[in-house]
Amino acid sequence: MSAVQDCLFCKISVGVIPADVVLESDSAIAFRDIDPKAPTHVLVIPKKHFADVTDLMSNDPDLASELLTLATKVAEHEGLATGYRIVTNNGEDAGQSVAHVHFHVLGGRSLSWPPG
Repeated sequence: MSAVQDCLFCKISVGVIPADVVLESDSAIAFRDIDPKAPTHVLVIPKKHFADVTDLMSNDPDLASELLTLATKVAEHEGLATGYRIVTNNGEDAGQSVAHVHFHVLGGRSLSWPPG
């Protein structure tokens, strides 16, 4: 199987693997993280496969804007008016565990810094 065919997030984006979808657009989907690190923890991913932020920015920089727009809509939808964090981990050393670019929307409590 190719990396894309084997990609967990690609399978979620086409409905092969179920997810608790929060919001969706033509090009992206937002769903609840199965191992939340905050009371609200939603992942925002493009439906098209990009390995990481570098890949996304090299091939479809406009989609990055769409993903961040959807992330802010998730925060509004989830009632995170008092604050939220949008995080992406780019590469294994940064903690990226799925090789499909994704943004974490975290909130629902006071978030400390640095995160770890």
